[in-house]
Amino acid sequence: MSEETQIKAVPKRGVYLLPNIFTTAGLFAGFYSIVAAMQQHFGVACAAIFIAMIADGLDGRVARLTNTQSAFGAEYDSLSDMVAFGLAPALLMYTWSLSSLGKVGWLCAFFYVACTALRLARFNTQLEQADKRFFVGLACPAAAAVLVGTAWFVLENTTFLGKSIAIPIAALTIVVGALEVSNIKYYSFKVLDFRYHVPFTVLVFTVLAVMLIALDPTQVLFYAFAAYLVLGPVIAWNSLRKEKLNQPTN
Repeated sequence: MSEETQIKAVPKRGVYLLPNIFTTAGLFAGFYSIVAAMQQHFGVACAAIFIAMIADGLDGRVARLTNTQSAFGAEYDSLSDMVAFGLAPALLMYTWSLSSLGKVGWLCAFFYVACTALRLARFNTQLEQADKRFFVGLACPAAAAVLVGTAWFVLENTTFLGKSIAIPIAALTIVVGALEVSNIKYYSFKVLDFRYHVPFTVLVFTVLAVMLIALDPTQVLFYAFAAYLVLGPVIAWNSLRKEKLNQPTN
């Protein structure tokens, strides 16, 4: 029951094996990313977090399709998210780049971790009142994807060393963390229900998306999540502009 896929149903008691296998897989991938980052295997660490995202997206959908949602699963998923999308990305960014800034670097990494924890706590307490079409604030898997996607893109497509661009990385880490706890709305894609028929064009675009990712994962994932990051503030600014234009003038 990931942050993207939890639903408003009253959780059942008990422990179900199937969805929790995917949650455990996400937790394992997040922990493995931490181990890889500590050993300076940054590309592997990045890939592990994206694998955690896939597992995190599957556990909630499997629980919904098999009617195995539970309070235990929801709590377990939040703890897994904290490791995979809070601690793991922060440690990766610190080890790869931010450590060169000394105390400022680890404080930036901690800020991101704290924002992820706050975002998960707020999401869990507001689940019943939330509009499932939107997230209030940037979801933590997407936040992790922006940071990790940036690191992976730089590693694979440029000659920059992480420590040589520590200041821009620190700024990005702060901005991403702040967006997690902001009130800016992001489209959640929850309205997509895979149990029912979809237009044929959806399948075609899905195939094309898979082909693009396979062609160059680092670039496609970087640009996709960067666009998603910017989309929220752009929509919020546009809404504010329309509200001001519609206000009556004296």
